[in-house]
Amino acid sequence: MLRTFFRTEAGSTSALLIATVLALVWANSPWGDTYEAFWHTPMGLSFGTAEFSLDLRHWVNDGLMTLFFFVIGLEISYEVRLGQLRDRRLIAVPAVAAFGGMLVPAGIYLLLNAGGPGAAGWGVPIATDTAFVLGVLAVVGARCPDPLRAFLLTLAIVDDVLAILIIALFYTDELSVPALLTAALLLAAIVTLRWLKIWRAPAYIVLGFALWVATLESGIHPTLVGIALGVLVFVYAPSDQKLLMAGEAVQEFTNEPSARAAREATLRVRHAVSVNERLQLRLHPWSSYVIVPVFALANAGVRLDGETLRAALTSPVSWGIVAGLLLGKFAGIALGTWLPLRLRWGVLPGNLVWGQLFGGAAVSGIGFTVALFIVDLAFADPVIRAEAKIGILAGSLLAAALGWVIFRMAWDRGGVCAPPEAEPDEELPELLSVPVGPRDHVRGRPGAPITIVQYGDFECPYCGRLHPVLTRLLRDNPDVRLVFRHFPLRSIHPRAASAAIVAEAAGDQGRFWEMHDVLYDNQRHLTDADLEHYAAQLDVEPWEDVPRHASRIALDEASGRDSGVRGTPTLFLNGVRYQGPLDEDAISRAIAALRPSPQPS
Repeated sequence: MLRTFFRTEAGSTSALLIATVLALVWANSPWGDTYEAFWHTPMGLSFGTAEFSLDLRHWVNDGLMTLFFFVIGLEISYEVRLGQLRDRRLIAVPAVAAFGGMLVPAGIYLLLNAGGPGAAGWGVPIATDTAFVLGVLAVVGARCPDPLRAFLLTLAIVDDVLAILIIALFYTDELSVPALLTAALLLAAIVTLRWLKIWRAPAYIVLGFALWVATLESGIHPTLVGIALGVLVFVYAPSDQKLLMAGEAVQEFTNEPSARAAREATLRVRHAVSVNERLQLRLHPWSSYVIVPVFALANAGVRLDGETLRAALTSPVSWGIVAGLLLGKFAGIALGTWLPLRLRWGVLPGNLVWGQLFGGAAVSGIGFTVALFIVDLAFADPVIRAEAKIGILAGSLLAAALGWVIFRMAWDRGGVCAPPEAEPDEELPELLSVPVGPRDHVRGRPGAPITIVQYGDFECPYCGRLHPVLTRLLRDNPDVRLVFRHFPLRSIHPRAASAAIVAEAAGDQGRFWEMHDVLYDNQRHLTDADLEHYAAQLDVEPWEDVPRHASRIALDEASGRDSGVRGTPTLFLNGVRYQGPLDEDAISRAIAALRPSPQPS
């Protein structure tokens, strides 16, 4: 589900960018006056004397965007019940990070605008644009691992929920009690249908539309309806019985193809998958490739003539939004990530390093869709609206550039995981402090003349990339052996120490290297439950002698620190620190240099 979401959202970034450019070109063309005129065209429904009408922009912002938030509600429901949000330890860190990423930008904005005409816009820099963020991460490519995408998606989901609550609570001018009571009754009717397990799409569509109209008339922004209905859609994991019945129906169709068997197989397969997932599959492309780009086309158009730009350059609204998106988001998310990790409230979803997290915090400052949405609610003055939109465009561009620079710097550090406090000023030793001995884990021919000692961490992404490289080197070079020593970076890889203990437990059974390979092949799945599963597969008791294994790991760490190891992976070739690139060709050349030159005959 996450991979599908990433692919759809990242791919839609191009459509969103094109729509934004078209809106800007249209608003700044010789026909720029037609931009606002077109989006203020009224359109509605009438039945006798009853009439319901909105202009085109409000149909987009209040109508189509409700469907957009409905898809977000579907995603929230799925992730809470079956996905990543089931694990409270994985929710805590991105949730606090999302809260920090909203609180700090709002505070920075208010520092510049409190008491002024732009004070109501404090909600503009709080929201992260998921589509643009994932699009930037797609461009970043290998510098951004899947766990970071999962972390940022979780953060974005929490961010969206908080943004909708802020819109409902702080950007509602007047409340109509009768309409609000009607909306509550309609929502209760939908909940009752769900409780009775009545799954009739027309009933939900009619009630949902009526709920949207009642909410719109109540004064509460109707996008809240989208989130609520999305969360209510039923989601479940396929049961064994449903999977079995679907398989039997497909088998029957394969044996005796017929229209009846095809219909039965189709129904059985469809019912094995929850309504939530089926709706996501159908609606995600519409949301990503139609609704959000149309929203951008309707809202991103702002005149960029000299007078408008000069006004924006001196406007506290523009500067407040730029500072909030660029600095506030970065500082708030970074602090919100560090605090729960420091207090042990939760863990990260995988092998992430601070450079990657900082890059993710920076690109989260791309606030576009919801930011433009709140501009329309916060400001009635078209001049202030224009200044706010210019601030959104400038802040988002700068946040994307900052994220790109941070990702490049993190990557160009040489492919080594190291906590920030482990950056030494002293000159590091070049020689291995503790020679290879009988207690070491050795892979390869015992008497091999060339020894590679690796200080590694099972959660380190660079160690994960190095693992297949070393495997091939050992296979192609019988005169090389590999020694693995533990160096878990506990401050940035919270599961590395537990993984090392399980590896040592496997070593007691003579299966260290089997567990070593399993752990590196499953770096994204190193929870205690995962580790126990791997141990059971190898018939290992993982927690039987933890103090002894922890002591063994501590000896490796001590030898690493004495040898100048500050990050992972760190290699020593025949006792001398290797300082070249961590790719197969470079390491092969270093190995070849250790072999004695052939004597002339």
